[in-house]
Amino acid sequence: MKHVPNIITIVRMLFAPAFVVLLLLAGPDVESPLRWWAAGLFIFGMATDGVDGWLARRLNAVSNFGKLMDPIADKVLTGGAIVTLSILGELPWWVTALILVREIGITLWRMVELGDNVVVAASWAGKLKTVLQFLAITAALLPLAPLVGDGYNTVNVVLMSLATIATLASGLDYLVAAVRARRASRG
Repeated sequence: MKHVPNIITIVRMLFAPAFVVLLLLAGPDVESPLRWWAAGLFIFGMATDGVDGWLARRLNAVSNFGKLMDPIADKVLTGGAIVTLSILGELPWWVTALILVREIGITLWRMVELGDNVVVAASWAGKLKTVLQFLAITAALLPLAPLVGDGYNTVNVVLMSLATIATLASGLDYLVAAVRARRASRG
C-alpha cells in the first residue's frame, strides 16, 4: 500500500504523452471531440495531484522520491500542455519559455538540494502557482469560446497572465526559502 502514492505520481506522468497526442490530433479545430478528450485527460491528471499527496500522508508513505517526482509530474503535464498550445499557435512562445525556464530551473535546484539533504517544503506561493496554472491551462484547453462568446478569450488571457506572474513570483520565493534552508542546515 505504501507504494500507491508513487504509482499514482508515475501514472500521472504517463498521462502527458497521451494528452499531447490527443491535442495535436485535434489540431486547430477547437470543436474537435479530441480537444475535449485532451482537456479531460489533463484535468483528470492534474486532479490526481492532490490524491497522491493525501494518500502519502494518510498511509505514512511520504518519501523523498514522492517529494521530488510529484512536482516533476505536474511539470510534465503543464509543460506538455503549454508547449502544445504554443505549437498550435494558441499561446505565445515567450510565455511558454518563461514558465519552462522557471519550472526546469527550480526542479534542477530541488534535485541538487535534495542531494544535499536540504528539502524545501511547498509554500503557499507554489501552491497558488499550481492552482493558477491549472485554471489557466484548463481554460486554454477547453473549447468554450464558440459556446460562450469572445469574452471567454479575455478570461483566458487574464488567467494565463496571472499564472505566469505567479510562476515567476513563486520561483523567487522558492529560491529565497532554499537559501535560508541551506544556511540553517549549515548553522
